[in-house]
Amino acid sequence: MSTDKPSYRALFTPKLLTVLREGYGLADLQRDALAGLTVAVVALPLSMALAIASGSDPGTGLTTAIVAGLIVSLFGGSRFQIAGPTGAFIPVVYAVIQHHGMDGLLLATIMAGLILMAAALMKVGTLMKYIPQPLITGFTAGIAVIIFSSQLNDFFGLGLHDLPAEFVPKIKALAGGFGSVNVWATGIAAGSMLLIFGLRRFAPRAPGFLIAVVLASLLAAWLQLPVDTIGSRFGELPSSLPLPSLPAVSWERIVEMLPAALTIAFLGGMESLLSAVVADGMTGGRHRSNAELLAQGGANIASALFAGLPATGAIARTATNIRSGGRSPVAGALHSVFILVFVLGASRLAAYVPLPALAGVLMVVAWNMSEREHFRHTLSAPMGDRLVLLVTFALTVLVDLTIAIEVGMVIAAFAFMHRMSEVVEISSGVRLIDEPEDELGKDSEQGQRAILPAGVEAFRISGPLFFGAASRLDTVLDRFTRPPAVFILRMGLVPIIDASGVHSLKTLAERCRRQGTRLIVSGLRKQPHQVLRDMHIGERQGELHFVGDFNDACVLAERLLGEADATGASAS
Repeated sequence: MSTDKPSYRALFTPKLLTVLREGYGLADLQRDALAGLTVAVVALPLSMALAIASGSDPGTGLTTAIVAGLIVSLFGGSRFQIAGPTGAFIPVVYAVIQHHGMDGLLLATIMAGLILMAAALMKVGTLMKYIPQPLITGFTAGIAVIIFSSQLNDFFGLGLHDLPAEFVPKIKALAGGFGSVNVWATGIAAGSMLLIFGLRRFAPRAPGFLIAVVLASLLAAWLQLPVDTIGSRFGELPSSLPLPSLPAVSWERIVEMLPAALTIAFLGGMESLLSAVVADGMTGGRHRSNAELLAQGGANIASALFAGLPATGAIARTATNIRSGGRSPVAGALHSVFILVFVLGASRLAAYVPLPALAGVLMVVAWNMSEREHFRHTLSAPMGDRLVLLVTFALTVLVDLTIAIEVGMVIAAFAFMHRMSEVVEISSGVRLIDEPEDELGKDSEQGQRAILPAGVEAFRISGPLFFGAASRLDTVLDRFTRPPAVFILRMGLVPIIDASGVHSLKTLAERCRRQGTRLIVSGLRKQPHQVLRDMHIGERQGELHFVGDFNDACVLAERLLGEADATGASAS
């Protein structure tokens, strides 16, 4: 096992530097260039659409993708992270621009960047993983609803101006304007969505967003359809980046923008680390959370200086980078360079893009963000987790994202305290000697490892597996220099588990499956067993097994090793 603790300096070492130290050749550059071009093709229409939905002009979205994307790739803590404007910021940015103007947004973004950098230097990146999964699912699904509703105006071509930022007044205003539906706009938007979904099913490697936008633009220009375009609403895009400048700063303005800055910093930090975790899950790698936060802070400051929007790690674009063969942060840097080339040489073409097509693109983004499976899955979790999910979701949609997160965390804390009180009450009536001896830790870790066959490793969890501790499971397999053939997870000392714990257990099982490791869970108590059953986590032949105690786990491990040896001999 590897137990070396990284130095403070190592926590902030950019992944690009690590890649260069390991060796980087022409073949790596070719793969990164292809991946960067693919991601740029996806990011072009998305960056413009997200900027428009945020209440800004499309050029700011492209500026954000160029500036922030480049800085995060050069200095970030993930090999695969692609940064830029994202859907999570739409309701926040829209509200800030409405109430404080673009100048207020730029100041809030710079402040958020400084907050993120300070948080990184204080190693807060390791604490972000303690946020409960139901809260993340609830506000992500809520943001998806807000994005979807914000595109109804352009989807139906209603032509309404100055729509309220609040959800209920916005829906009322949209309902009042439905008498002026533009069937051409609706047809282009719906057609774009159908094309994207169709390409995703039958040609998943094709750049669906770009193809849909290009075809819609050609169709609208050829038939001269009466629909709004980027050119008709915003004029031509600039063919160069704006010069860096500072917004107006005063102490009163700083105090006024502090709540917005805190929200942007929280959202940016959380989504960037979530994206990095997703990338780790897809590749088996490991990001440096504090280095990532430091780079995200610098990227937001630089984006605001160039009159851009808040930026963070984009999960969909990061996944596209990985699927396209990206090997290092060079792919993310090249993605920014390719977008810059478009701005310098072909930005005039963007004037022909119909806004209903971008509305269709963003509705697909909202559908992808909606966390449908996670939402449905969490509804079968314990009551406290369900309450966190539903309250966070409702407050995100109907009230405010910041309030939703604050209330969700408070409810999660109270739910945890309630679970702890139940565990103490139950334990007080049970003598310790009645518990299975082998799961109580009387056998030392050295003794445990001594009786394990070669190729088998074991790890014991002690205490409740709740949202504050579930993240430890993510690092269990990193302790081994080589993936074991069989991994035993001892849970006899786990009195309770919540939805975050179940999510981490699923992630561990998926990681074991990808690397060919058989996972055995031993000693499940009543509450964890019931929660896993309610959330439909069961045995999977050849991948996940449940046994009564550690002795049974050792016997099963030897049998699985024998089966693997027999299969290997038969194949030979």
